[in-house]
Amino acid sequence: QVQLVESGGGLVQAGGSLRLSCAASGRTFTSYAMAWFRQAPGKEREVVAVISWSGGSTYYGGSVKGRFTISRDNAKNTVILQMNNLKPEDTAVYYCATRYTQNGSSWYTRAKEYIYWGQGTQVTVSS
Repeated sequence: QVQLVESGGGLVQAGGSLRLSCAASGRTFTSYAMAWFRQAPGKEREVVAVISWSGGSTYYGGSVKGRFTISRDNAKNTVILQMNNLKPEDTAVYYCATRYTQNGSSWYTRAKEYIYWGQGTQVTVSS
């Protein structure tokens, strides 16, 4: 059974940084793209960043470009989201997600395209 466990959330002041980690287990994740989504109260879940299995392809949501960086360590089945220059509007529950892809370089940006999800970790940015 696939499990995704997020960690690293918390409370930070605007301009600060947080590092989220997602540990995947339960199967071999070869050819699995991994992504971070977030959902604020009253809003739809939105994509934050996506990385292909190979790590060679990444995608960032428009509001986080230049501030967030996604990376992965396939040997440890871990994906990291480094978040810098955080803003109050980044406040949300952050979710890790993964899905199989036909090749190692594909990625997807819609929540409905992902099969496996973590429980989420709260990120709160104070002004």
